[in-house]
Amino acid sequence: MIVDDDQALGEMLSIVLQSQGFRTQICTDGIQALQTLQVVQPDIILLDVMLPGMSGIAVAQRIRQNISTNVPIIMLTAKSDTQDIVTGLQAGADDYVAKPFQVAELVARIQARLRSIPQNTNDTQNAVPTSTDIDSMPAVLTAGDITVDRNAHIVTRRGVDLYLTPVEFDLLTTLIMFRGEVLTRGELLERVWGYPSNGDARLVNVHIQRLRHKLELDPEHPQYIVTVRGLGYRFEIASE
Repeated sequence: MIVDDDQALGEMLSIVLQSQGFRTQICTDGIQALQTLQVVQPDIILLDVMLPGMSGIAVAQRIRQNISTNVPIIMLTAKSDTQDIVTGLQAGADDYVAKPFQVAELVARIQARLRSIPQNTNDTQNAVPTSTDIDSMPAVLTAGDITVDRNAHIVTRRGVDLYLTPVEFDLLTTLIMFRGEVLTRGELLERVWGYPSNGDARLVNVHIQRLRHKLELDPEHPQYIVTVRGLGYRFEIASE
């Protein structure tokens, strides 16, 4: 789904993506997008920040309020302002691309996000892009009172589903896989997003924050995902 009030840009993106094998649905404002989502289930959403009536940030928030919908969202923004980007990620976007952008970069980011989505419950492909042999990992991981079912793409804490987005799922799985070890923001960018280690660390920081709010009993004093100042993050088993 392409949500952008610039009709020429929307049609251009539609043509390019169709040439890559995608089917597309264009919406020109946020209200139309939310209405369309009631009847269409897209695999991914390209969402412009600056929309008439309802901003893209508000649309992302509405989508994420529906816990049964974990569709990946890539924000399209004409702004390079740090706060604008961070606000979009905090609202629920999984990634962002600043305008003007190279179409090849956008397509690569779409494909990276789609690789994180399980195709069916028997899919054992590596959901986290990394050179590590994750296929040797068990299908079900346990870490304290957290259980990760890699095949079903479900994470529970004390039996309660946490409803993680695909990116959040990949991030938590990676942290658990390297539990007790410090992973730098650059390493997480490479393993979870598939981007160069010198990429935008804001992607990591905001998603860690979002993940803590779903995972931790007290996000302000995390027990699982611990910040190692000046280095990165480490996953620890919370003490009972």
